[in-house]
Amino acid sequence: MFGRWSTSHHEEGNSQEQITSKVNELKAKLGPLVGRNAIYCSDACLKRYLVARNWNVDKAKKMLEETFKWRSMYKPDEIRWPEIAFESETGKLYRASFHDREGRTVLIMKPGKQNTTSLENQIRHLVYLMENALLNLPEGQEQMSWLIDFNGWSLSTSVPIKSARETVNILQNHYPERLALAFLYNPPRIFEAFWKVVKYFLDPKTFQKVRFVYPKKQESVELMKSYFDEENLPSEFGGKAQLEYVHEEYSRLMIQDDVKCAAFWEPGEKQHHVINGYTSAAVAPE
Repeated sequence: MFGRWSTSHHEEGNSQEQITSKVNELKAKLGPLVGRNAIYCSDACLKRYLVARNWNVDKAKKMLEETFKWRSMYKPDEIRWPEIAFESETGKLYRASFHDREGRTVLIMKPGKQNTTSLENQIRHLVYLMENALLNLPEGQEQMSWLIDFNGWSLSTSVPIKSARETVNILQNHYPERLALAFLYNPPRIFEAFWKVVKYFLDPKTFQKVRFVYPKKQESVELMKSYFDEENLPSEFGGKAQLEYVHEEYSRLMIQDDVKCAAFWEPGEKQHHVINGYTSAAVAPE
């Protein structure tokens, strides 16, 4: 009935009727949802899980149910900035003030500025910022881009393999189809040994989204220009912008976003409408 389903793009080779049919089939198998699970499971969300499992409804259902369990235990929507602000003091990970050419939210990572040792807190910090990035996506956009600057990176500042594996599992299993591309900018030769291990944790779709970028290679320069406006892109990534991370200013922004996040996930009988693959509380006209 559905012919050959695309596995690389949401709708490539699949008619909207086929996609809608699969989404409705998944809805039926999940049954009635309540609370935050109901808010989480927009049609766009269900489609992302179907894509992640090659349009196999039973596998997508199982994946979603695992996410329900993870979110109920980990409570990513309840992490607040004051809990993890100390992780961001050096600017090792933050949401950029610009978007890529597709309008995607950009997360900037600078692992060479690692300032803590608690793996649990580091992962909570990353999860918090992924939730924050998704909540701040422009209308009509569902994905984010990662820019990873390896300046100052060494094996002593790298995350342990166990932590890297957990991070990959969270991204792939509980944020499917949320990462558009990850740009690894100028990684040192010594990173190759670390990468050889980490890449085995990546499923084929995630692996294809990783781009190694080297500033002295013209191909890499053109790649960055194709995805980012040079005027917005920070100089450490080959752009022209001189951007400085100011922790106090960023903290004020995150505290404001905490209020928005709390309102978004507010339980109750409020109706919600879809925004960027989540649903959002409808605002009654004044």
